[in-house]
Amino acid sequence: MPAVRVAPVVAPINVWDYERLAEEKLDGNALAYFAGGAGDEVTLRENVAAFERLKLRPRVLVDVGSVSTATRVLGTEVALPVLIAPLALQRMAHPDGELATARAAGAAGTILCLSTAATVRPAEIAAAAPDGRRWFQVYVFADRGITRDLVDEACASGYSALVLTVDTPFLGRRERDLRIDFKIPEGITPSGDIFGHGFDTAFSWRDLEWLAGFGPPVVVKGILTAEDADLACEHGAAAVVVSNHGGRQLDSVPASIEALPEVVEAVDGRAEVLLDGGVRRGTDVLKALALGARAVLIGRAMVWGLAVDGERGVAHVLELLRAEIELGLALLGCRSPAEVTRAHVR
Repeated sequence: MPAVRVAPVVAPINVWDYERLAEEKLDGNALAYFAGGAGDEVTLRENVAAFERLKLRPRVLVDVGSVSTATRVLGTEVALPVLIAPLALQRMAHPDGELATARAAGAAGTILCLSTAATVRPAEIAAAAPDGRRWFQVYVFADRGITRDLVDEACASGYSALVLTVDTPFLGRRERDLRIDFKIPEGITPSGDIFGHGFDTAFSWRDLEWLAGFGPPVVVKGILTAEDADLACEHGAAAVVVSNHGGRQLDSVPASIEALPEVVEAVDGRAEVLLDGGVRRGTDVLKALALGARAVLIGRAMVWGLAVDGERGVAHVLELLRAEIELGLALLGCRSPAEVTRAHVR
């Protein structure tokens, strides 16, 4: 958790500052949705606390006169090992919503993953940030025609990967939403209504070929065990995302960073491994890299920036994290993300 504060936040200098400012700016409906988790929110808290328990092991007297935060994810060069996670209903945080996020991600040189439940269509994002790198997150609805139309549009609009979320046959029980009687505000319509359209609860590993048939590589998001990591690789996943959905699905599962080593070992180089959940600092990113992740995805950290200052807020959050990673790499004794190894964390 952030340090105890002695003065109000005026100009945010880290993600925690953005979170505090966002809490003051968002209405109760939006704050419950973006901040809350499932059940007793044990996993929500653990996603952050588990990072704090890990300790970095720096090496000294290394030439770090030139440090780069750049890396490659599924063959795409990104300026930093931080991607934008799929996050629904971003116009609840700011009127520009996903359009602002896409422009900020493009300017920062990283990948935006657009949610099926975004408040803009895939083609609108491509038009707003034509030079941006983008993936499309997929929920498979019982009416597969809804999913098919969105995926077809994404493929036609230059999205370079499809990110299948696999931990959501049903939405988790999010009690903050229940207490406040959460509703999508009038005037906001998601491309895929995750509250109104039922998910295809029979979708299974054998159906992965259906999604792969659209062409782009498939990323499987929501993996927490070696067994599922192995199955994802067997069924052709190009990458897996170690994720517990930000603590919003099944409560009391492990923090993502705690599940990461098991998944990395099971994948054994057959696919790239990414992680989301609990990332608030550049040092969190370094810990994930040390445990075998190629990069991380941020959701809440991004949406706090969006809520506070729209596109500029998202851009600033990404720049703060990039600067923290750059400094952290140098102090760790590494010149790039590729040099961070298991020996750098305990």
